[in-house]
Amino acid sequence: MKTMKNTRKAGFTLVEIMIVVAIIGLLAAIAIPNFVKARATSQANACINNLRQIDAAINQWALENKKVSSDNVLLSDLTPYIKLNSASQIPGCPANGTYAVTDVQSSPTCSLAGNVTPDHVLP
Repeated sequence: MKTMKNTRKAGFTLVEIMIVVAIIGLLAAIAIPNFVKARATSQANACINNLRQIDAAINQWALENKKVSSDNVLLSDLTPYIKLNSASQIPGCPANGTYAVTDVQSSPTCSLAGNVTPDHVLP
C-alpha cells in the first residue's frame, strides 16, 4: 500500500510575510511621529526648567551682591548658584540652543525661542 507523503514544507508564504511587513510598517508610521513630538516636548520642558534655574540664580546673585535691576549679569557670575553639569558648566539647552542673560530685571532667554515648537521661553 502506498502512503501519501505530505509534500508541503513548513513555513510562511510570501504573501503572509508581506502582510506582516505591511502591518509593522503601518504601526511604525503611526508611532514615529508621536515619539518625535514627545522628544521635542521633553526638550522644551527641560529648557524651560533650566531657564527657571538661571532666573533664580540671577535673583540670588543680585541679592548677595547688592545689585540693582539695571546691572548687567554674565552667565559666568552664576556658576556658584547653579548645579553644574559634569563639564563644570551651566547646563545647556537639550535641543542645542544657547542661553543668554542681559541684566538683573530681564528673564534669561534661549536662542531657540520662537524657532521651534513647543517654544523655549519662560511662561
